[in-house]
Amino acid sequence: MNIQGFQKMTLLDFPGRVACTVFTGGCNLRCPFCHNGGLVRTPMEHGNMTEVVFDYLSRRRGILDGVCLTGGEPLLQPDLKDFLLRLHEMGYLVKLDTNGALPKRLSEVLGAGLVDYVAMDVKSSPAGYGTATGSDISPEVFAESMDLIRRSGIPYEFRTTAVKGIHEVNDFCEIGKWLREEDPYFIQTFVDSGNLLGTGCSAFDEEEMQSILAAVKPYLPRAALRGQS
Repeated sequence: MNIQGFQKMTLLDFPGRVACTVFTGGCNLRCPFCHNGGLVRTPMEHGNMTEVVFDYLSRRRGILDGVCLTGGEPLLQPDLKDFLLRLHEMGYLVKLDTNGALPKRLSEVLGAGLVDYVAMDVKSSPAGYGTATGSDISPEVFAESMDLIRRSGIPYEFRTTAVKGIHEVNDFCEIGKWLREEDPYFIQTFVDSGNLLGTGCSAFDEEEMQSILAAVKPYLPRAALRGQS
């Protein structure tokens, strides 16, 4: 595993759980607003923190409930299944953050029963995906991952970071039509980390975020706003 770092405790990243967040290096998308730009653009060639993480987790049994695996894109890691299995053997629940661009890999880990919660980023409306991801991957690929997650029976959420310069209100209407009425969906506030992949990105203000939520609600009644996680 190419682990670039970890947050020792979070009450936000894994809903309802006290967790540790592990960051993997590398991503197959180039979202201009990515707030972990360093993990995508210039990850350390050989992350060597795997045993550091497991040593920490061995000492936090009974204190932490789970591990949130994020990135970058964790599904790019060739030894991901072994890593997840080891976490489960230690008694930890696992939350996987994914961009949804690798449905085959996603199917493998979901089918192995190694994930307890999935959060998939829905980067934009189908028409806006190229701009939002800096890639030419078809929106149908991401829709396939959505279906896999729904059919898995695992608790899940879809989420979009709202970014001025990338999104218009209509993008969220189209996302609402693309998802299903029963899907848990969160619209996150953009935060400029100072290490973005692109330029021209800024946050919508509170009034604008409320307008975005109002545009989505007719399609996704469970939609809600939250700060970026």
